[in-house]
Amino acid sequence: MTLAQPLWLLLLPLALLPWRRSAEAPVLHGALALLPPDPASRLLSLLLRALGSLAIAALVLALAGPRLAERAVQRVGRGAEIVLLLDRSGSMDQSFGRARNGGGEAARGGGLAAQARGRAKSDVAREVLSDFVAQRPNDRFALVAFSAAPMPVLDFTQHTEAVQAAIAAAAVGRGLGETDIGRGVLAALDHFGQRPFAGGRIVMLVSDGGDHLEPAMRERITQRMRRDRVSLYWLYLRSAGSPGLQPPPGSDPEAASNVPEVFLHRYFGTLGPQYHAYEIEDPAALQRAVADVGRLADLPSAFEERLPPRPLDGACLAVALGSCLLLWGAQCVQRTRWG
Repeated sequence: MTLAQPLWLLLLPLALLPWRRSAEAPVLHGALALLPPDPASRLLSLLLRALGSLAIAALVLALAGPRLAERAVQRVGRGAEIVLLLDRSGSMDQSFGRARNGGGEAARGGGLAAQARGRAKSDVAREVLSDFVAQRPNDRFALVAFSAAPMPVLDFTQHTEAVQAAIAAAAVGRGLGETDIGRGVLAALDHFGQRPFAGGRIVMLVSDGGDHLEPAMRERITQRMRRDRVSLYWLYLRSAGSPGLQPPPGSDPEAASNVPEVFLHRYFGTLGPQYHAYEIEDPAALQRAVADVGRLADLPSAFEERLPPRPLDGACLAVALGSCLLLWGAQCVQRTRWG
């Protein structure tokens, strides 16, 4: 327990006032020895004095501002630690492109694809991620937005309301023209650096573009992911005219590597089972990919939750008020009997 203003504790000696000699005039009696012993009265007198001391001490303690310090609580549940890495570049403000199979995939998406036609990819992605978070109350979520630089929005929490507010906040403003996926992934991995391993760890990258990462950046990402045992799920939102993550059959491999999406997909592929890619061309496919991630992340896990400081001045005031009410009641009974 900590105190906001500990100097108020200098008034605690006032709690001894109820134990001083009574200021009332003594009652004279001719033969005190003839009076029978009255232990109930003595016990009641001690109780009333103790209530007075308790009321004064509780008031002084309330003025000092006591509170429980921040503490960690160990919890066990099912789920995973998931960092939502959301692309906020300008291209995410564009709508979905048509599928390469002539619109068949979009048609299988049903009403959702038709309903989302013309909507920005960022809007659809936030809506689907919001539904995903609402359906997984046992997971711990963090959120990082990125464009030219990473922007940490929320640290790990299991409070759904905070995660939903963070997802909604990612819609503020318009995206920038540049995208630095490498720094965004490192910022997402920073959330795992100082945490004990307690179960599944996932970085869910939601982006519509790739990047040519420098060798030093690729080495840092590889080392961090393997050290912290993090899985990367890339939900690639395919734009109109994009070749996708896989180059067409018969194309030159060297020329295909010049495409940022293909280059990044090939590098992530070197991570082995830690990497999963979903090439998404309509909102319905985005929902299916998110559902797959949810099934793979549903594993038992133990985690540590940090509880914020909790003030105790209200409890002290309640104790003081209760003590005063009991003293007032005793005084009323005494006046009634003497009256």
